[in-house]
Amino acid sequence: MDVPIAFVERMRGLLGGEAAAFFAALSQPSATGLRVNTRKLASNQLATFLPWSFEAVPWCPSGLHLLDNVQPGKHPYHAAGLYYLQEPSAMAVAEALAPQPDELVLDLAAAPGGKATHLAALMGNHGVLVANEIERGRTRSLVQNLERWGARRTIITNETPQRLADHWGAMFDRVLVDAPCSGEGMFRKSPVAIDEWSVDAVQGCAVRQQHLLETAARLVRVGGWLVYSTCTFAPEENEQVIAQFLARHSDFALQPLQLPGAASGRADWLPAELVRSDMEYTVRLWPHHMRGEGHFVALLQRTSGSDASMKQRSIQPVSRLMRALWHSFHTATLTTDPAEDATLLAFGKQLYAIPADAPPLDTLGVVRAGLWLGTLQRDRFEPSHSLALALQSSNVPNRCDLAPDDERLRLYLQGHPLHEPGESGWVLMTVSGFPIGWGRRAQGIIKNAYPKGLRIHN
Repeated sequence: MDVPIAFVERMRGLLGGEAAAFFAALSQPSATGLRVNTRKLASNQLATFLPWSFEAVPWCPSGLHLLDNVQPGKHPYHAAGLYYLQEPSAMAVAEALAPQPDELVLDLAAAPGGKATHLAALMGNHGVLVANEIERGRTRSLVQNLERWGARRTIITNETPQRLADHWGAMFDRVLVDAPCSGEGMFRKSPVAIDEWSVDAVQGCAVRQQHLLETAARLVRVGGWLVYSTCTFAPEENEQVIAQFLARHSDFALQPLQLPGAASGRADWLPAELVRSDMEYTVRLWPHHMRGEGHFVALLQRTSGSDASMKQRSIQPVSRLMRALWHSFHTATLTTDPAEDATLLAFGKQLYAIPADAPPLDTLGVVRAGLWLGTLQRDRFEPSHSLALALQSSNVPNRCDLAPDDERLRLYLQGHPLHEPGESGWVLMTVSGFPIGWGRRAQGIIKNAYPKGLRIHN
């Protein structure tokens, strides 16, 4: 791997005797990891479903190093949301934030959704997760990944951090700032990161990260937690950002992190005027110390100040027709109402179940307001793909279960109808008992409802 000479000289100066081991690690293939969706199965169950070889990720109980040369993204279990393909070091970030049930949590820069799906899994079907992405074009991958994950109590927004802070203020229990950075830690995986790297780019990233962290701090309630992370080695974007922030904010304090395999942050890489003894509470994951790429993580707690008061939400009532069609669908098709602990919300002809304890969304750019239940089509209700992936197979008596190597499953994922006798009406399609989509059966033929944008074309 060819990296810029200026980067080599910088890292040799920083690492000294460790530099040789560091660059030797960068010359090796990158690690492949996946994280089990613990809302659908236990971490140790996946190995019983898949014939691949795994090793545990030390800092993430649901994380696995994939040892075989396979393509897990093409397996039907991936389409069913049983796991998320994620670089192993990146799994440390959500573990550091450690959200608890019934909390209000914000992922400020969430696309493509790796850390957001991890947070959703840790929270279970409790609390509220707001996953925000400032770039509209990147929200599509965020929506698809959270949808496949089966996340129910998640709100996806497309806003600037500044607007969110102005609108909500200090009300979140936990906030994640996975800051855009120079990407040095991803050099093994991203030739683009190498091509775009420069010392000036590092300095520019550090300035933007300071502004982002300042805005994020405005969203944390007193006693709440803030995680700042990057995938770069540069001290200017890591320890220095944190030290400068703390110099301005006596209302925040660094808290110690215990992540197996991680090294402490480097106070000795700070300018003399910024050196702090508590910088050892931050952690770095190095490719020459463990199997993974480069990451930096800092955990801060807000210790003083004042909280924002929860504003009253303005919800437009759902039409009687839409409410009646939804009731008719779920009583005829499901054994439970997935919206019973939520508020029904309509966006045009789409019906959502927004968590009752969600923050006010008035005037914000909302992409998904909770769980998308389905769409009103003339005089009937059509369930969404999101609803299928959020259910358990036991929630739908009328279902068609297929094995991962069944030719009928391949045909279904390609969008073909299936000749399958059985009860007419909406059918939950499952693979090994895990929901993967909808079909609608009439006269022994299941009409395909798998989303066209997700269909396999081979």
